[in-house]
Order: sequence, then C-alpha cells, then structure tokens
Amino acid sequence: MLSYRERCEMASMILAKAREFGADLVGLADVSVLKNGPSESLFPRMKDHSRDRFAERITTGLPHGAVFWEDGAETAIVYAVAHPEEEPEMDWWCGGIDPPGNKKLAAVGKALKEWLNSAWPDMQVWPKLYHVEKGGIYLKEAAYWAGLGCIGRNNLLITPEFGPKLRLRAMLISEKLPQTGPSAFDPCRDCEEYCLKCCPQGAFGEVIYTREETGLDHLPAREGDYFRKLCVDEMTKNENEAEVQVLKQFSDEPLKVTKYCRNCEFACPFGKKPL
Repeated sequence: MLSYRERCEMASMILAKAREFGADLVGLADVSVLKNGPSESLFPRMKDHSRDRFAERITTGLPHGAVFWEDGAETAIVYAVAHPEEEPEMDWWCGGIDPPGNKKLAAVGKALKEWLNSAWPDMQVWPKLYHVEKGGIYLKEAAYWAGLGCIGRNNLLITPEFGPKLRLRAMLISEKLPQTGPSAFDPCRDCEEYCLKCCPQGAFGEVIYTREETGLDHLPAREGDYFRKLCVDEMTKNENEAEVQVLKQFSDEPLKVTKYCRNCEFACPFGKKPL
C-alpha cells in the first residue's frame, strides 16, 4: 500500500503528464464523492424533463441517468482542452467525421493511458466515454470536485482560465489519490446573467426543479431552471439547418456541416481575452 506522500507524488506526476500530453486543465476527483453526487441523485426525480433522443440511447443496461462505475475505481482524472471562440471548427460535425476537439481529447486520453499502464502496470485504467448513457460520468460535476471550476448559471463548467469555453473528458484509475478540489471560485455570484438572456430556446425560462421537490440543494443551473429538452431542440434545429460544404481540414468531399449553438458560452464575460 502506498503512503500518503507516495500518493501525493503519484498525483503530481499524473497531473504534469496530462498537461504534457496536451491537456489545458487537469484535476483529480474522488470516485466515492462522485457516486453520491447530485446529478445521479437528481435523475430519478426529473420526471420527463431529461428524457430526449440522447438520453434514451442507453447501452450500459442501467436505469435512465445511472452511471456505470467499474469495480475498483477510486479516482477520476478529469482533463480539458480549451475551445476558443475563434476556433469554432473544433466542435463542428462534418458528416460522421469526429470533430477536431474530440480528436484532441482522444489523443490526450490515449497518451495518458499508455503512460499510466507503463509507469504502474498493476494500476487499472478505464477511459470514460462522453455520454453517461454509454458508460460516461457526469463530467461537469467531476470537474467541479477536481477543482477545475464551478457550475455556472448557464449550467456549464466555468473555469478561471477559459470561462466556459472548453471541452471535458475523464478516465478512472484504481489508485486512491488526493482530490484536487473543489475551489471557492465563483464568477456568477454578482453577474448580470448574460448567458440566460441569449438562449434562443429560452431554456432557462422557468424553475422546473425545486429544492423542496427534489430534496437537493444543487440544482441544474443552480436555480433548477435549466430545461435540457429545449437545449436539445436547438441542437436538432442546428442539425436540420446544417449546410453542405467542402472544408479541406475535414474532407475533400462536400459534407453536411453541423455547427451547434454556443450562445451561452460566448455570452459569458468570464475568460474572454482582453481587447
């Protein structure tokens, strides 16, 4: 069994390597904390509000909203790459081609897993898929506990370095390491809520989850007024309005290019580059 000092040294090495492999942010979260998180606790109380074409594609065999936790998983390594406003193509879907942002995250995860397997052959490593329904974890919640930032009024992770303009992934490991968060960072406390006013679907228009009804203090978008289905409606609209283009960085062939809404990201004043 590793001593506390050895676990701290291992944690420092992992964080440094993740950055070396291309992660802009990285932190560690205790799986035992995540298993009792508000997101997984809330889903059974969400009635019809969370059920959409994404959430119904369950491949884990678990109930709607439940996370598949591998036996022996102790720590989540949560990592992020920045997604600047001036690089929108990082999140464009060109036909069935994986967006550049996803490829960058996959490359970080692949390199980190290979290094972990080499450095500690007895350690088990489980890269997690993006969607909970397909075996992922609640990434924003994990990132909060890992100290990367806070959950904002736009229901996105907001970080000191990049605001909400980033993309997340995670992997689980079988070694219990010190958690790197949460932090007291909170830029939304006195904000004028620009993000809520710019939503094309009005996804923050009414409170649909209350503390009294759910028994939880941590609600979607803090006030329980984030309606996921309306957000998915906008994504469906983006898909239906996608234009056929030739984008050389993706393909020489004309393909349908889907550019999903990021209004609530762009409206956030935090993390913007100074003019």
